[in-house]
Amino acid sequence: MTTERKFVEELIEQEDDFDRWYVEVVRKAELADDSPVRGTKVIRPYGFALWEHMQAELDRRIKETGVQNAYFPLFIPKSMFEREAEHIEGFAPEVAWVTRGGDKELEEPWAVRPTSEAIICPMFARWVQSYRDLPILINQWCSVVRWEERPRAFLRTLEFLWQEGHTVHATLEEAEERARLMLEVYRDFVETELALPVIPGQKTESEKFAGALRTYTIEAMMGGKHWALQSATSHNLGDHFGRVFEIQFLDAEGKRRYAFNTSWGLSHRTVGAMVMVHGDDRGLKLPPRVAPIQVVIVPIWRTDEERAKVEEAVERVRGLLRDSVRVHADLRDDKTPGWKFNDWDLKGVPVRLEIGPRDVAQEQVTLVRRDVLGQRQAVPVSGVGAAIAETLEDVQRSLFASAKRMLDEHTEDVTSYDRLKERVAANAGFSRAFWCGSAECEARVKAETRATIRCIPFDQPERIGACLVCGEAGRYRVIWARAY
Repeated sequence: MTTERKFVEELIEQEDDFDRWYVEVVRKAELADDSPVRGTKVIRPYGFALWEHMQAELDRRIKETGVQNAYFPLFIPKSMFEREAEHIEGFAPEVAWVTRGGDKELEEPWAVRPTSEAIICPMFARWVQSYRDLPILINQWCSVVRWEERPRAFLRTLEFLWQEGHTVHATLEEAEERARLMLEVYRDFVETELALPVIPGQKTESEKFAGALRTYTIEAMMGGKHWALQSATSHNLGDHFGRVFEIQFLDAEGKRRYAFNTSWGLSHRTVGAMVMVHGDDRGLKLPPRVAPIQVVIVPIWRTDEERAKVEEAVERVRGLLRDSVRVHADLRDDKTPGWKFNDWDLKGVPVRLEIGPRDVAQEQVTLVRRDVLGQRQAVPVSGVGAAIAETLEDVQRSLFASAKRMLDEHTEDVTSYDRLKERVAANAGFSRAFWCGSAECEARVKAETRATIRCIPFDQPERIGACLVCGEAGRYRVIWARAY
C-alpha cells in the first residue's frame, strides 16, 4: 500500500459512520482541533480563513441594508439579565456565570452572554428619546457562550463565533419588515456563497426564540443522516423588550410610546453545514466563493533540471492568477505529488492545477476539479485565467445543484403518522405534512419520535389537508425532521 493511498483510507467512509467521518474531516483537514477547555474547540488558520471569507461576504450584505457594526460587553449583570423572565428562563440551562473577580467575590454575578439583548436593550433605552432617533440598526461580530453538554466542532460548542444584529423601530410594521429582510439576507448568503439550499419559514410558538413575538428561520438538510440544521434565525421581538427595558420615545404627535425590536444571527455552525452537505469520502468540497484557497498548483518533476523548469512555469501561472483568485503553489519537496493531491482533496480546494515536464513543453496546465473525480482537462497557459474563472463558477453551481438534489430527493409529502415515524427512525430526511397548529400534536410527535417542526414554510399550498397527528383540519403544511 502506498503512502498516498493509506493517507486517504485513514478517513472513515460516510456510510460506515457519518458522525465519526465528520469529526475526522474537521480535524484532518485542519479546520479545528480539540481544546484543553472542555466543550470548546480551537479554530485553526485554515478553518478561520474560511470563516473570514464568509464573514466578509455576510458583513457586506448586512451593511448594504443600512446596518452599522458596534461592540457590546461580554458580561451581563444578573439583575439586568433577569429583567425579562421568559428570556432568562429560555437560556437558564445554557448560561455560564462569573462569580469571582480577582481575589474577591462579586457583589452580583455576571452572565457570560449567551446572546446580547439584555445588555444592548438598556443602551437603546439610553439612546432613544424621540422618533427622530429611530431606527437604530446595529450588528456585532463576537463570540457567545452557551453551556453545551455534547460539543461537536462548529455545530455545538460551549463558545462559538457569530454575528448578532439588533434593531429598534417606531412601529411593529417596521420591525416585521426588518426581521423578514434579514432572513432574506441570510437565505441569499447561504445559498449564493455557501451553496446550501434552505427552506425559509416561521418557527412554531414552542420553537421560537425566548421572548420573541415571531421567529423566522432558514433550515438546511445535512448529509449522512439527513437531519436538519437551523442555519440562521431572525426574530421580531415586538415591543416586549421595549417595555421590559423601558425603550420609549416621543412620536410625531408628542405621545410617549414603547419601541419595537428585532434581533437576528448566523453562527459558524454554517461551517459545519458545508462540511456535512458538500463533503465526500475524500474529505471537504468547499464552495469556491468562500474557500480559503480556490486554486492550488502542484508541480511534478523527477530531476533537478525538470524541477527548475517546472517551478519557473508554476511561478508564471501563479503570477497570471494571483490578482483574480486565491491561489497557492505547493512547493513542498518532502511530499510526493500523489500525497499532495490527496491532501488538497481532503482540504476541499475547488481546483487543482498540475504542472509537469510535459505540460511545460506544451505550454499548458492540467486542470482537475475537486467536485468531479477523475475529470482532467488540459488548458493552455495563455487561457488559464479565463478557464479558472469559468470553472470556479461552474463548481459553485454544481455544489448547489447537488445539494438541492439531496434536499429534494429526501423530502417527502407524508399523509400518515406511521409513515412519519418510519421516516424519522430511518433518518430518511424531511417529512412535509399538514398540522392543525396545536401544541399538543406538536409535543406528541417530539416525545414519540424526537422530530420537531423545523419551520412553517413561507411557501404554503392553496389547500390544506388534515393534521397528520390528530386528523383534524390542518392550518399549515410544515417540515418535520430531527435536528443537529
